[in-house]
Formats: sequence, C-alpha cells, structure tokens
Amino acid sequence: MDSLRALDHHKFSIVYLPVSPPWRNLRKVCAINIFSTKRLDATQAIRRKKVQELLGYVQENCNSGSAVDIGQAAFTTVLNSLSNTFFSIDLAHHESDLSQSFRELVCSIMEEAGNPNLADYFPILQFVDPQGSRKRMTSYIARVFGIFDGIINQRLQVRASSTECKEIDDVLDSLLNLVEESSSEFSFNDIKHLLLDLLFAGIDTTSSTVEWAMAELLQNPEKLAKAQNELRGLVGMDGIDKIVEDFALSRFPYLQAIVKETLRLHPPVPFLVPHKAETEVDICGFRVTKNAQILVNIWAMGRDSNIWANPNSFMPKRFSEREIDVNGQDFELIPFGAGRRICPGLSMANRMLHLMLASLLYTFDWKLVDGLKPSEVDMSEKFGLTLHKAEPLLAIPIKP
Repeated sequence: MDSLRALDHHKFSIVYLPVSPPWRNLRKVCAINIFSTKRLDATQAIRRKKVQELLGYVQENCNSGSAVDIGQAAFTTVLNSLSNTFFSIDLAHHESDLSQSFRELVCSIMEEAGNPNLADYFPILQFVDPQGSRKRMTSYIARVFGIFDGIINQRLQVRASSTECKEIDDVLDSLLNLVEESSSEFSFNDIKHLLLDLLFAGIDTTSSTVEWAMAELLQNPEKLAKAQNELRGLVGMDGIDKIVEDFALSRFPYLQAIVKETLRLHPPVPFLVPHKAETEVDICGFRVTKNAQILVNIWAMGRDSNIWANPNSFMPKRFSEREIDVNGQDFELIPFGAGRRICPGLSMANRMLHLMLASLLYTFDWKLVDGLKPSEVDMSEKFGLTLHKAEPLLAIPIKP
C-alpha cells in the first residue's frame, strides 16, 4: 500500500517484503532472538509484573468506585510488557498522558494504513499522493523512529562506556549484537523497521482483543459468570498468573473458547495484511491477475452461516464441540494468518492475551457504568487496518 512506502518502510518491513533472502533473514531473527520458546519463558516475569500493575490500577478504581477504560488499560499493559521485553523500560503508565498519546499514534498509523487510498488503485497517482496519506504516515513513523533513536543511542552509550557493565538481556541487546557481527547483514535501519512492525502490531491487536472479549462478556452476564466460576474453581491457591503462564490452558477450556470466539467475531486485522499474486491464477472460476492485491476477508469468514451456526451470536461453547485452533491449520479461523506469512508473534500474543483476560476475570467482578443494561453495550466497530471498538468500553470493577 502506498501509505506504507513512507520512509521506505516497505523495503524493510517483515510484513510487506516479498519472500526473499531479506525477508527470510527477518523471520529467522524473530524466531531465534524474539519469539523462541526460550526467550518467551525467560520473559514470563515481565508479563506477570505488568499484569500485576494492571490489577493494582484496577484495584484503585475498585476502591474509589471509578470506571476503567478497558481498552486503554489493556493497551498500557501490553505496551509496557513489550517495551520491557524489547528495551527493559516502561514507555507509559496507567492514566498518563504519554500512554494516551502513544495509543492515539498507534491508532492513527493503523487507521491510515487501512483507509482506502486512490493511489493504491491508480498507481500513477503515487507521484502526487492525492489524499496526503503517505505524508501523514511519514509524520507518524518519523515520530516513532525518533523514540527508537533515543532508546538505541542511549543503549549504545551504555555499551561503549562501561566494559564491566553486564549486558542487558533483552531483545534490543540481541539485535545490536547482530548488527555488530561482521557476517551479519542486519542494520540499525532494520532494527527500527522491525520494531515498528512488531511493537505496533503486538500492542494494538492484543489490547483490542481483550477489550472486545470483555465487551462480549459484559453483554452476556451468564457467560461472564461461567468463565469466572471456571477460573476461581480451578486456580485455588496457585495464583492465576502462574497457572496461565505455565500454559496449562487445557485446565481452562472455557477461557480458551472465549478467546477463540472473540477472535472469530472480532478478528484484530479483518482483512489480514494485503497479499500480492506472484503469478496469474484461476481460483474457483475467478481469474486473479499477476500483481493483483489480495485481501482475505476473515471478518466475513467468521460470520459465514455456511460455516458457523448462529454466526452473529457470541457462543464460546461452539469451540467445545469443534476441534478448531488459531494456529493457521484450521482455515475457518485464521486471525493470525496462515502458512509461511503467519504472524511471527502469535505465541507471545497467545500468552499475553490469556493471562490478561484471565487475571481481570479472576480478580474482579464487573458492572457497566451509568446503569447500562447488557443489551445496551455499544458494539459498533471502527475500521482501519485493525478493528477497534468505536466507543471505549467503560466498566466498574467490584471486589468479589
């Protein structure tokens, strides 16, 4: 898409590069240095700490009887979890202006990338950028790169000034080590573009899914109670964070079903990311020309009555009756994509998503603000590259 040509992002992006040696190198970096099982296990403590901070913030609202903006709270938690995994620092705090402005920046990038753009359909217009999409995107990405430059330069100064300083064992340090290897083709520019892809995609999709799941449960109180009974009945004294992070999710089939049903109804990226046909091909009688842009409408697939009974209803129990997963093998449900272009951060998103949702449901009861009835919860959608609730979900936590 033309807007993603801003600052030549399309030449470095793991999302938009064609299958090629640079793309394979980026996938390898992700698999080994960022999303390996060893790395994810090593960062369990970070995720637990950030979720505990989330629960502390919710507890303050519980004590005062104040409502929680679920999407904003989830966003700050995921942002800090990833920023600590990547940089060993917090980038925001709950109720801080920085958290809100960073969320607005993420949403602006995702909306700009998802907005229809004449230059995508009439390539000759790319020279004039008639809707100003690439210009706005350039400004957004430049702001993000400014943040990354400050973090990277500070880390380089620490590495250069202290020979006795123990290396910080985070993702940034691993990537900087790659840059310094003489045999590596990885550069500082690659680091910034990769972090842009991973940080923004990971924050936005995970936090919006938590918000959609909570909205669906508050709209369906009997399903909310069933999820809480499952969690509170099985966890006991072990602590919800330990159980979920140890990935004993088989003990919580209803929690898993809620996440799958939320991803079916509200896929984080409703058209996935755009693909391109490398050759001309006939599919089911349709001729797809070479270089055509392909959008996979998984939002419509999730609501197809030929595949799903009562497709517009929130029914987690359907996944108790069907063996379907989100790992790209069952094409009825592919919110993270499938095949070799599947989301590289699927395993991290899966851990963080279940941990946050389980912790919010286990620790607190919830009620809607202003005496709203469950049927009055606003479920309208705000479309961009990713799918957001049009109106923020506000809910009041209650100590059970």
